[in-house]
Amino acid sequence: MTIIAASTYSFNQLISKGEVSQLETISLAKEMGFDAIEIVDLIHDDSISDRDYAKELKKEMDRLNFPITNFTFGADFLNGSDGDFNAEVARVKNMIDIAEILGAKSVRHDATSGKIGLSFDQALPYIVEGCLEVTEYAAKKGIMTMVENHGFFSQDSTRVEQLYSMVNHSNFKLLVDMGNFLCVDEDPLEAVSRVAPYAGYAHAKDFHIKPGSDAFPGEGFFGTRGGNYLRGAITGHGNVPVEQCLVILRNAGYKGPLAIEFEGIEDNHYGLKISLANLRRYCQKVFGD
Repeated sequence: MTIIAASTYSFNQLISKGEVSQLETISLAKEMGFDAIEIVDLIHDDSISDRDYAKELKKEMDRLNFPITNFTFGADFLNGSDGDFNAEVARVKNMIDIAEILGAKSVRHDATSGKIGLSFDQALPYIVEGCLEVTEYAAKKGIMTMVENHGFFSQDSTRVEQLYSMVNHSNFKLLVDMGNFLCVDEDPLEAVSRVAPYAGYAHAKDFHIKPGSDAFPGEGFFGTRGGNYLRGAITGHGNVPVEQCLVILRNAGYKGPLAIEFEGIEDNHYGLKISLANLRRYCQKVFGD
């Protein structure tokens, strides 16, 4: 059976309102019927260290017999740690140590958000060096590393494919987010088809799309790189062909977990309940679960 995880990011609406803590989203996700959890960042106050907080998260997952599928966190090998490349690499390695505490066998870190006036090809040597050094460190701990098509710079399928090819390490894969390609106005089917063979993990994310030629649709929407408008959607309610993207992943040999990363304006409980039901149905049809 395909494992479907809830990303803790999907609960950001509740977390930001103070209605639940990140720690509490673990039991909430299990109650909703998810199979596992994806931990995104570490959200806690200053009364506890990252490492001690990670131990608390691990203790809760063990108590619930609810596994972690992935640990996701930010990184930027051009701008992070005040532009100090070596310091940023060291910081990301420390996050790999946190992943080990959590029991995660894979992590997703970012590559870079880019710099004005710097092309992707110009940035590539720096981010390749960072990704390679981190994945070599993580491999010794049995943790696979990935970058995601995320943001507006390290996002296009051709760019993440190029990054994957240049890192060229067996421990380095791609997190394929089928919805995020729309942030750079790329057709999800074409993009997922390109990068599916390199997938180490996948996000089932959906978006509503409005053309940039229309008036701004209002609160909840944001602009793409090309000037169109996107709003997070319940999985199956938006314009991303989620089921067809799953077929592409299946045909490329992907058999790993899927995570729902819900960022719609609907109530988190309601949005995740429908998203999970829809994704379960798609998986039954596509993977025969």
